[in-house]
Order: sequence, then C-alpha cells, then structure tokens
Amino acid sequence: MSHASLNRREFLKTGGAAGATLVIGLYLPAFEREPPHAAAAPQPFRPNAWIEIGPDGSVTIWTGRSEMGQGVRTAMPMIVAEELEADWTRVRVAQADADPAYGDQFTVGSRSVRTGFEPLRKAGAAAREMLIAAAALTWNVPRDACRARNSTVEHVPTGRRLGYGNLVARAATLPVPADPPLKPSSEFRIVGRHTPRLDTPEKVSGEARFGLDVRAPGMVYAAVARCPVFGGRVKSFDPAPALAVPGVQRVVQISSGVAVVAENTWAAFQGKKALKIEWDEGATARWSSDGIWSAFTAAAARSGEVVRKVGDVDEGLKGAARTVDAVYQAPYLAHACMEPMNCTAHVKDGKCEIWAPTQNPQGIQQAAVRLTGLPVEAITVHVTYLGGGFGRRGGPMDYATEAVELAQKTPAPVQVVWTREDDIQNALYRPATYNVLRGGLDARGAPVAWSHRLVGPAGGSFLITRGADELIYPVPHFRLERITEDPGIPVAPWRGVGPSQNGWVVESFVDELAHAAGRDPYEYRRALVADHPRLLGVLDLAAERAGWRTAPPAGRSRGIALWQFGETFLAQVAEVSVGADGAVRVHRVVCAADCGIVVNPDTVQAQIEGAIVYGLTAALYGEITIEHGRVAQSNFTDYRMLALAEMPTVEVHLVRSDAAPSGVGEAGLPPIAPAVCNAIFAGTGKRIRRLPIGRVV
Repeated sequence: MSHASLNRREFLKTGGAAGATLVIGLYLPAFEREPPHAAAAPQPFRPNAWIEIGPDGSVTIWTGRSEMGQGVRTAMPMIVAEELEADWTRVRVAQADADPAYGDQFTVGSRSVRTGFEPLRKAGAAAREMLIAAAALTWNVPRDACRARNSTVEHVPTGRRLGYGNLVARAATLPVPADPPLKPSSEFRIVGRHTPRLDTPEKVSGEARFGLDVRAPGMVYAAVARCPVFGGRVKSFDPAPALAVPGVQRVVQISSGVAVVAENTWAAFQGKKALKIEWDEGATARWSSDGIWSAFTAAAARSGEVVRKVGDVDEGLKGAARTVDAVYQAPYLAHACMEPMNCTAHVKDGKCEIWAPTQNPQGIQQAAVRLTGLPVEAITVHVTYLGGGFGRRGGPMDYATEAVELAQKTPAPVQVVWTREDDIQNALYRPATYNVLRGGLDARGAPVAWSHRLVGPAGGSFLITRGADELIYPVPHFRLERITEDPGIPVAPWRGVGPSQNGWVVESFVDELAHAAGRDPYEYRRALVADHPRLLGVLDLAAERAGWRTAPPAGRSRGIALWQFGETFLAQVAEVSVGADGAVRVHRVVCAADCGIVVNPDTVQAQIEGAIVYGLTAALYGEITIEHGRVAQSNFTDYRMLALAEMPTVEVHLVRSDAAPSGVGEAGLPPIAPAVCNAIFAGTGKRIRRLPIGRVV
C-alpha cells in the first residue's frame, strides 16, 4: 500500500481493515455515531498512542505535531519506524487530534524532532520488542534468537519468518516494556536517509485538507469586522445594511468585533463591508511610527532592567583601547502566512467540535473550555494542514475563539474566514526594537566589554531578548538591559523569535568590531570561537564552500554571519551586489549547519532554505508601520514578499554529527540578515543599522 495521510477518526471508521477504502484528509461529518466493529473482526495492535498495526501488517503511525510545511508528518514517523523496524513502504501517517496521550502538542520553538526523538524511538522500540517476544512464544524459541526487519520477525538459526500482521494478536497480550533497548545510530536504515515527504502527493493533487478546505453539513461562513485601531471597541453598529446583502443570515456582536454570518464567504465579506460601525478607538489611536521610534529613543536614555551581567562592563569600557558605538532599529513585522487565519467550530448537545490549522491544538481546546464552560472531554480539536504558521498560529487564539464564540450563537457549524487585509492589519506582530550597543576592544582588537540596551514593547522578555542574552563569543564584561516601552501594538512570537532580529544586531555589531580592529570578519570570528569545535566547524565549512579567501565575481561582495540556536550551529555567507540605483540583489547564500543527527536530510535542507527566504524577505522589505494606531499596510502590494526572480542560489551543507538532534525550523533565519548587511558594507562601506534594507543610498 502506498503512503497516505489520515486522521484518527478516519482510521477508526475503517477499523484499520485491509480492504477499507482510504479517505485522504478529514472525515468531516464527525457528528455521526461511529459504526460498531463486527464482533469477530481482528483488532489492531495498539501498544501506545503512536502506533497501530493491523492484522494485514499495515502500520499506521500517528503524529501529535502540526504539519505546516516543515515536514514533521514525515520526519517523526521515520523515527518511530526506525525503531519499530517497519517496512517504510507500508507505513501510513495519521494526524492526531488534541489529546494528552501525545504529550505537549504545541508545535513551536523548533522542538518537534528535538524533544520527540527519544520518546518516539522508545515507542517504536517497545512495539518491536513485543512483536519479537510474540514470535519467540509462537515458535517456542529463545527471544535472543529472533530479530525484526521490514515488518517481519525472523528466527535467525532456521530462517523462519512471521509478518507483523500474524503477530499482532499475541503481541497485544504482552506487557509494554518501560525501557526497551534502542538501536545504535550505526544501524539506522530509515533515519538519515533522503526520504520524500509523505504529504507532497496529496498537496500536489489538491486532496490535502487545509483549514480553509474544511466542509461540514449545513456549514455557514462568517467574516468579522474588527476595530482598525488596536485595543478599540464597538461603540454602536447598524446591522441593517449587512442584512440587506443577499446570502447574509445574521449579524452578531462578539468580543473581537461584529460578525456577519452568511451562506458563503462572498456574502459574508460583502456584508462586512456594508456594516455601519462606530468605534471607540481607545488610547492606541495616538500612536504612529514616528512617535513610537521617538519614544523608544527617549527610553534608551535611561537604565533598564539587567537581564544578564558578566563582569563589570563600565570598568571594561573605561579600560578599553578603543570603543565602538552603534544603534540598531528593527521594525514590527507581520507573519503573513499564505493561508489567512481561519477556524471552523460546531457547538451542539453539550459538545464542541473544532477544525483548525493550528500550532497549538491543546491551547485551542483549553480556550474552548473557558468559552463554553464544557469539560475538556467534550471538546474535540481536529488539526488540519497549516498554510504557514511562523508562530502566528501558536500564540493567542483569536482566530479560534471567534469561531467558538459564534458557534455558540449559531445552530450550524460556522467557519470564520479572515481576508488578507484582516491578516495583515488585525494581527499580532514581531516586536519592534531599538538597540543601543557599545563595545570595547583591547590593544589587539579583541572584545573586552559589550553593553547592549534593548528597548521594546511588553509581551515577555523572551520575545525580544532571546539571542541577545547569550553571546557565543567570549567577552569578559557583558551586560544586557531591557527597557519596556509599549505603545499597545499586539505582539507574538515570529519565526526565530528574538534571534530573528537579535541575530542581525549581534552579528552586524561583531562585524563592526572586526572592522574597528582591522581584521577580516571571518578570521576575527574564527579566533573568537577557536575553543568551540562545532561553531568553528560550521564557520570554516561555510567560508570554504563560499570561496571566502577568493575574490568574488565582479561587482559583488561577501558577508558572513555565525549563530547558535539552542544546540544548532550555523554559519552563512551571502554574496551581494548593489546597483547604481541602490537596489540590493542577493545572488548566492552558502549555509553550513550542524544540527546533530539528521532524521531526513531533505526536510532539514528545505527548512533552512525556507528560513533563509523568509528572513531575506524581512531583511529587504519587511516593515509594518503604524498610523494613528492603525497598520498602514494591507496586502502583498505594500507588504511585499521576495519574488521568484529575486531568489538567490542557496547551498546548504550539513555537518555529519552523532549529537542529539536539534531544531532547524527557525535556526536558519537569524544569520541571513547580518550576512547580507555585512556584505553590503564590504562592497559599499555603508553600514545598515535600520531594517528593512530597501535601497542603499
């Protein structure tokens, strides 16, 4: 049987039987009672939440994390199948609903493979050991004389074999081992191989179900009018113009604004436009971007909360042979997922059923508990494919709570659909920050003191200080201060979180120190991380593959950046040209990465490439500006993406390692902006200290 994707409800509906028809995507009429299984039907072997093996030998592996393009629906089953010794060609993948059986299902922080590697291996190994034990009992032979391979168990002395399907009944009667033996990495046959993603065929064919593809019997659609000013509220509204639009069924006020419910999305959108609403704009209406930057600048003049301190920075700066000062400004950014926010919900007969493209199904489940007052057992959250996440679908559950609120006031299932304009203007944003740095060098040019004062909005220290609080370079005196200045623009994690901007600040400033010391930027970094072999390894590999010590092509220059994201180590070299009109063109990016054991090289490479594209888009063009508490941008016409013709050649080189797997989804992003900006300086002598880069003038 070929690979396919299904969810638990589909699998249970088919009973896991060999002859069942596979329904790809979501079984949406989930309001029906499940048909009972025939009494004599053989039952699948379910040793844990992750694995089901049918009497026909088919293997279904469940994934509890959300698939948003990063490849977890392939990588995580590969880990289970490796220890299970499954025949990969017969593995099916299923998406789990929100369920504590899968632990924390929050897909964020590049931690799916990193935190799941050992538990998933143990899940597969436990099932393997039970199947081997079942075979040994069947043959009445010692367990040590048997081994598993390709969904069969072999009695080595005689060559006898039994398929997993023949062993499931007996294996199900055995205890589940708590600490099964794991294979040495030298024996991996699935992990580490270039493996095509299992979700690609159905995405190419259009059979894949994203949140916007959800359909349920009698479903209606809703669009929500939200105050254009952050923090504003409805003062009054007239529903009559919206109700006059053909297809509009009702107009309902909810906590986030006024919802128009209709028989199709077009009617909902037109009804939303027709609404007459008077808004109480609130305090944020007084803020515009110029005022925000002025407030940040003024705040930077005072001391802040010390986040991290090593040594005595003030004394270190006093004794420095030379000091370097710089101010870096990073703007607010939208996530701009390709699939706008949406969610479908149905509340009926004491139950709530939700279909959501979400990074945090359990978070949505808990939000629904609070909204409905129902027990958690009555809340079902089905996870669809996500058309991008980047942190937007993991934080505040605004898109889901709107659907649940409306579902309580609507007899039919309701799908809330955001427009692209909603998605840009009523979102949550990467925080803007204002960074004041001062570095001190000794007589040889080595850094002896580093002061970083970081100003930004409220929203948690994690959002803006991570990546600035731990330097990878040894500096005897270091201090990071944080000052909160909050104009009321809502913020949330954005791909790479703090390092998405702090990587640019730190690695650009390191380049400034290298220039002040009269040193080559690569050699300067190399000397500083000489005692860290993994950092040194990626730095040397990237420089070598980029031809750092050779002259770049005519009209181009190179910049380099080094970064550590958890236990992932990366270096990137960007090759850039600047036209006579100041336009920046990135021609080539070379990345070396050490992320420990690589489960699927294809998805790791794709993740790093995607992070580079996302980060490059932000560095060149990304900026959300505020006018009287409103977002000035509205769509990709004024919040532009990197065009296909602008895409550089990207080379990703993975370092072979036996270290534990570490995250890659976000790790590839922080080095790209500083690599590009450092290349611009190398070619033009102009230092980029405010993003986006735009044109170099």
